[in-house]
Amino acid sequence: MTTSPEIARARTRHRVAVLGATGAVGQTFVRLLADHPWFELTELAASERSAGRVYGDVTRWLEGELPGKIASRHVVACDPSAIESDIVFSALDSAVAAEIEAAMARAGKLVLSNARNFRMDADVPLLIPEINPDHVALLQGQRSNRGWPGAIVTNPNCAAVVAAMALAPLHQAFGVRQVFMTTMQAVSGAGYPGVPTLDILGNVIPLIRDEEGKIETETRKILGRMESGSVVEADIRISAQANRVPVEHGHTVCMSIGLERSASPEEAEQAITEWRGAELARNLPSACLPPVRLAIGDDRPQPRRDVMAGGGMQITVGRVRADPILDLRLVALGHNTIRGAAGASVLHAELLLSSGAIREP
Repeated sequence: MTTSPEIARARTRHRVAVLGATGAVGQTFVRLLADHPWFELTELAASERSAGRVYGDVTRWLEGELPGKIASRHVVACDPSAIESDIVFSALDSAVAAEIEAAMARAGKLVLSNARNFRMDADVPLLIPEINPDHVALLQGQRSNRGWPGAIVTNPNCAAVVAAMALAPLHQAFGVRQVFMTTMQAVSGAGYPGVPTLDILGNVIPLIRDEEGKIETETRKILGRMESGSVVEADIRISAQANRVPVEHGHTVCMSIGLERSASPEEAEQAITEWRGAELARNLPSACLPPVRLAIGDDRPQPRRDVMAGGGMQITVGRVRADPILDLRLVALGHNTIRGAAGASVLHAELLLSSGAIREP
């Protein structure tokens, strides 16, 4: 990752909380925030059955070692009255996220949400900072419309992040008019314990419920433009098919792309290579430059070899070639629990802080 010393220099750190801290995405938040230069992880919140207990005792830690300074902390309830932090990262399941996240926003907290509940609401930013940092302007209308002193900002679906990041350089350079895409999504995207072993080993499951619709609609909102205080969705026809595959981390998306202005594979590769994303996002601590990289080798990207590019925040694109029906086809890969979940939310908070949308403590 490339980080500007001017942006990343020491500052007063914001106290932050993680909701759903015991789950797989919650644990990823803990890892990313444990030593963050701008944020101090002070509160871990989970279900009532975990509240009041020691985090290390109620968490089945899934990757690496649980930071010792975190393990001994006590878990609090997912209730605004129990949380002092003004910035809240939410890894809550969608079944409970709507009520709890709205309560946090009503209590004056900024919620960075991974859940699907608010993503497509007209007054809620669906952010990818490299693509649409101007969508943060929706927060003013959100607070006015809902009477919230706080606010909610959402991550896209983890596969939509990969697709949108790969499409953004092409859409800006040539215009994208239609996309056919097929995803091969890692089991970690189903949470923990996730998909039963005997269902996924040696198998492909051609159904991830509700996933295809989310990919199709969210990608258009992400690539849309701000106009008169609202997002005008990109006029792109998208057809998605989603599959669960026996891969631990990394969502792979194979796309055939129709362009407004035809481009050769070489021109497309140049557009991807030169793309740096929005200037506001380039020097944030969690940002990676370039945000999208071209894979080296005809048989890449591969989850085992490429998923941790840029610390898991970089999207890898390969096999850019002519398509016999549309214009181009390519393969994109991204880490679903980092770039597609917790890491994305942390990047959103960094953007909001650096742009002045979050006041310094």
